[in-house]
This record gives sequence, C-alpha cells and structure tokens, in this order.
Amino acid sequence: DDDIFSSAFCENSEKLINVHLFALAAKYYSLSNLGVCTPIEDVLEALKGDSEGATGIKPDEFMNNKKSHEVQVMSELVDSIANYCGIKQVIDIGSGKGYLSSFLSMQYNLKVYGIDSSSSNTNGAHERNRKLKKHWRAYQSRGKENLKSQHLEKANDRPVESEINCKTINKELLHNANSLPNQDQVIIQDLVPSCGFTETATLKTNTEAEADLMTGTQSHETKLSDEVLAILNVLPADAVEDFSSSHNCVELCEEEKVQRKMTSLQTKARKSSESNLYFPLTSCITAETELSDIITDLEDCMMVGLHTCGDLAANTLRIFTAKPEIKAVCSVGCCYHLLSEEFENREECHDQVWGFPMCQYLKDKGWCCGRNARMSACLALERVAVGQMLPTESLFYRAVLQVIIEEIYGVTKSDRHVGKTFSKSSSFVDYVRRSLKKLELDDSKLLDSCIMDYYEKYKHRMNELEAFNMLKVVLAPCIEVLILLDRLCYLKEQENIAWSGLVKLFDPVKSPRCYAVIALK
Repeated sequence: DDDIFSSAFCENSEKLINVHLFALAAKYYSLSNLGVCTPIEDVLEALKGDSEGATGIKPDEFMNNKKSHEVQVMSELVDSIANYCGIKQVIDIGSGKGYLSSFLSMQYNLKVYGIDSSSSNTNGAHERNRKLKKHWRAYQSRGKENLKSQHLEKANDRPVESEINCKTINKELLHNANSLPNQDQVIIQDLVPSCGFTETATLKTNTEAEADLMTGTQSHETKLSDEVLAILNVLPADAVEDFSSSHNCVELCEEEKVQRKMTSLQTKARKSSESNLYFPLTSCITAETELSDIITDLEDCMMVGLHTCGDLAANTLRIFTAKPEIKAVCSVGCCYHLLSEEFENREECHDQVWGFPMCQYLKDKGWCCGRNARMSACLALERVAVGQMLPTESLFYRAVLQVIIEEIYGVTKSDRHVGKTFSKSSSFVDYVRRSLKKLELDDSKLLDSCIMDYYEKYKHRMNELEAFNMLKVVLAPCIEVLILLDRLCYLKEQENIAWSGLVKLFDPVKSPRCYAVIALK
C-alpha cells in the first residue's frame, strides 16, 4: 500500500524517519517480488530446450568464475532460441573480447558475428579465438582417450601406454609414421604457446599391430574403423587421408574405402566451417545502424548482448524491432549511469535517440531518473547481503575530494574522471594530488597540511556516509526495475513481437546485472 510506505518519510521535512519501512517498501517494489519475470526453466521448456545443454566442456576452463557462469547460462538459452526460430546466425552486440561469441560458435556450432566499437577488443578477440580453438579441440579430445585406449588394447591384445595432457598432432608425425621404430615414444609439442603442455604418446607402427587392428570379421572391422576414424577427427583432414593410405598391409573392401573417403571429406568440411564460425568486427552501433552494411551475408538471425553498456542495450532493442531479418533478441544491459535521458536536461534535441525512457507510457509522463538514481541502480544489493561490503574508505576519499574541489577551485562540474585512483594511492594526500592531476587542476595551491585538515574535518562523518550508501543499495533494485520495465514495455508496445519477457539469467551474487530482456517475433 503506497499510503503505508509513504509514512517512512516525514510529511513536513520529507526526511526519512522509518528505515525499516523504507527497506520493506524497496523490497516490495523489487523485480523478484513484482511477479513479472518469467523463470528461465519455463522459457527453456517452452523452447523445447535441453536443460543439460550441448555436450562439451565447461567454459571455466578458459574464463574466470563470473564470466564462465554468465557465458554458460546465456549460451544455452541463446542456442535454444536459435533452434526454436530455425536460425544459425547470431549477432553479438558489444562483444568485447568475444567470450560469449567464441563459446556459441564452438560449443553450439552457431555462426556468430561479434561487433564491438573498440578495435583493441576485436583484435584481442581474434587472437584469443585462435588460441581458444586449439585448446578447445584438445580438451574435447580428452574424453575420447579412455575409449581409444580400451579399443586398441582389445585389438592388439596388449596394453598401449599413453599419457595425454593435451591433444594436437601435426601432419609431419603422421607422414613419417611408418619410419618410426616400434614402441618409440614421440614428444608432441602443443601448438598453443600459452598452454605450455607437452604430451607423450606411444605409437605402434609394426605390421603385426596394424594387421591386428585392421583384420577380423567384416562387422568387427567396420566397427573398429569407425571408432578409429572418430578418434582421428581431431587431426587435419589430409593427415587422416595419409594415415589411412599408409595401411598397405591390408586390402580394404570397396565399402570401407568409400566410408573412409566420406569421413575424410566430412572432416575437411568441418574444419573449413569451423575456421569461419566466429567473426569479430569493429563498428560503433547506434539506433540507426544498418547491419547489412557491416555484415555482408546477413540472413535470418538473432541479436544477443551480454552486459551491453548504457544506451547500447536500448539501441539493441530498437534495431531488433526495426529489422525484419532479426527474429529474436536476448539482451542483458549494464552501466545504467551511462544512459542518456530525454527529460534530464530539458534540452530540445528532436533528432536525438535517448536511452531512457524507451516506452511511450513513460515518455508521455516525461519521466526522469537523474544521474544519482542511475548510479544507485548499478549497486549490488545481493553482494552486500552476503557480506561483500561497499568500499567505504574509497567512497569517503571521493566525497571529501569533491568538497576540496568545490571550495578551493570553485569547480562544481567536470567532464573529466578520477577513475580508479584510490587503489594506486598510498594515503589520502597522495589520492588528492593524483586526482587533481587527472582533473588538470593545479595541486600546488594545496599544502599537505591543508589536505589533511579536510580529512580530519569530515572523518567523524564516515559512518554517516556508509549509512547513506547502504540506503542507496537498498533502493537500487527499485531503480533497476524502472529501467528494465521501460524496456519490456517498449517491446509490448510493438506490433511485430510475438512474445517478450524479463528472465533472471544469472546468480546475482556472481553477476549483479542478472536480468535479460528477451523477445521473439
């Protein structure tokens, strides 16, 4: 009841007088309590998604815990949507270093275009993807090694020694396989410099072992050949051909030759397609962006965005509604403080496309959040609730710095940023001097003693500042709700949308910006 919650504030002074009621009101208006979210399990079920995901390895082999969690959950959902819509092309907006893009392409065989405005990000994504592919095939082959050893043991009636850390085999080794001594051990260097692995594999090349492997009943021969060829799929296609032709001790039946040729061609095709599954591109995306100018083979596709910054999340939804080729969207936004607001400064900019509000409902009301509210929306209540407290000291440093800048330099507004100066500073004096240099203000005006006087003057108010910031944390989910519901309402206002919803994708402790806006045409 709004009337009950309003009594948290004094009617005359409008000051907060009931903190408990304030917290209850904030909880009441949080997204988890409003009942507007669709559970991800329901979405996957409706899409006929497989809750176990594709077979393969977990991304935590290549990413930190937070990124691994985000990529694994989101990629499964994206794959389910793509399958439901019958599409194979995905456009990852604000793809950054390509974590999601590369995982979607390798794990789910989707053709992904990752677009980022930073060339250093896309160049880094190219290099990272190149290395990742080599790791990926290596890790995927690990699961086959036990099976391989078992079949070779049965075929040769003797154990085959193998100690495998990583799986990459070069062509030269296979070309020279017949010249290797029996039971010789070969050290195979991994192709990935950062991996640093070597592997020791024992190769049997004597005629007796080959004959044992390739002879027997027709059914046994076919069964073994399939299994061996499946193992050899990790090798370059021409190496597979050379390896098969080297077994000249046995006359292969025509059926077996055709089967091996087909397998070789399939392997070549797979290798060729794999090399072109992920394309990092550099471009700045706006609401007016023509994707066909960036992607020459644009086809029916879906757009995704994992923590698209500021206005980019809003523009992703606008492009989705405007382009008929884009059949679905899955967007997780972040950096609400960087959103542009139509009614914040009340300036007439008729051709400007704003990040907030998006929906006509809030536009008609002339709704405005303001920078302070948007900054608050970025805070992580769930993390604070489990003991990951706010950085009180650095916030205190920043607050006192602002007083100094206003009183000594007369500056109340600046386009420059202090950034992460606190972590590099040895003391408050050092922090102030570093910050003034970043703001291009003359720090010679200030003596160290003067700086410390400000510190001492406000030190007793540190607890007050912490309490104030905790109130902002409590309010954060309510402001995030407003921004997310604005985006959902915008989609509901469109005529070409079959379904749209908000879905909680991530564990908010691991990833505070955990809600996805999803829509299908």
